[in-house]
Amino acid sequence: MAKIKSFVLMVVIMSFLTGCGFKDIDNRVFVTGIGIDPSDKEDGTYKVTLKLAIPVSVKQKGETSYQFLVHEGDSIGEIIQILETHTDKVLEFGHAKVILVNEALLKDNLKDFMDYLFRRGDIQSIAYIGAARNSAEEVLRTLPKGESVVASPLTKFFGETGNDSPYVVSAYLFEIRRSFYSKGIDAVVPIVEVNDKGTQLIVNKVIMISQKGKTFELSSSYTQAFNTLYNSVAGYSFKLDSNGYKLLLKMTTTKMKYKIETENDQPTSIKINVAMSGVINQSNKTLIIDNLQDYNKMASQGLTKEFEKMFTTIQKENLDPFGFGLRYRTMQLHHKDTLQKWEQAYPTLPIEVTVDVDLKSTGTID
Repeated sequence: MAKIKSFVLMVVIMSFLTGCGFKDIDNRVFVTGIGIDPSDKEDGTYKVTLKLAIPVSVKQKGETSYQFLVHEGDSIGEIIQILETHTDKVLEFGHAKVILVNEALLKDNLKDFMDYLFRRGDIQSIAYIGAARNSAEEVLRTLPKGESVVASPLTKFFGETGNDSPYVVSAYLFEIRRSFYSKGIDAVVPIVEVNDKGTQLIVNKVIMISQKGKTFELSSSYTQAFNTLYNSVAGYSFKLDSNGYKLLLKMTTTKMKYKIETENDQPTSIKINVAMSGVINQSNKTLIIDNLQDYNKMASQGLTKEFEKMFTTIQKENLDPFGFGLRYRTMQLHHKDTLQKWEQAYPTLPIEVTVDVDLKSTGTID
């Protein structure tokens, strides 16, 4: 009898519950990109640009149709709330896979003004973040020929379905947040530029950002090296000039391991070992397959010098995108001065690099 009463009570309570709100697709508009710039007004702080995809009919197939909403204010969350009043449809952020932040804002406390986006569950897990050179709005408004309406070309740059160049580094919003709140690692954000004609997007550099707001831009060649070592991406190319040979190497696999040497709980050096395999894509001389070991030795020496330069360049800026400090913290029992020891030692810590190269062939010539 008690079970029947409970069942009847449950049915009565459920009858008073309202159903979930549902908005028809015609009443939704999809946000495909978010741009954040410094405000152009004296009394404003930020300018937010939303790129909206406008549905097209079958007859319009192949055409691009976008709407841009722009507003300025002191808070990202408040600005987006105001922008919701600029359209008669519900703003759907489930397709907002690209967030562009003006490069100038990266010198500020990024985690503070990005807090609103960090907390939105429909954005933080899917969105890539990029540093817009000159203007985030300009980058969003750039429409390369052949761009589809429902997606931004930057998702093909950063995602796995399109561009796979080792020069292109991808960074999710949640990864940037994690790096900012983790001690011992610095955030890395890809730089997005527009060509002089305003018709193409270019992504081949990164900018590193410390928790204190210090920024440093890596060159294209060092960006490729960083991406190859940190993310083990394929396709790394290297120009080798040694012993009269001018070779263009292309690496198909890369694996990096490192160890932080310590003595009396003090870091003494960082030993890095890199194993790479690939092929020779170009040469100024005739190559002999039996001499592959000689070519391997030359490649190992050249790549060792190249990677050492990259690591020391980053170290001189007192930045740590590889997370060496984070690794060191995991090796020690927790003490209040553990991080302080690392920060004092890192700028002058010896970095020893060893590269083992295994060239599979000298290329194929029919």
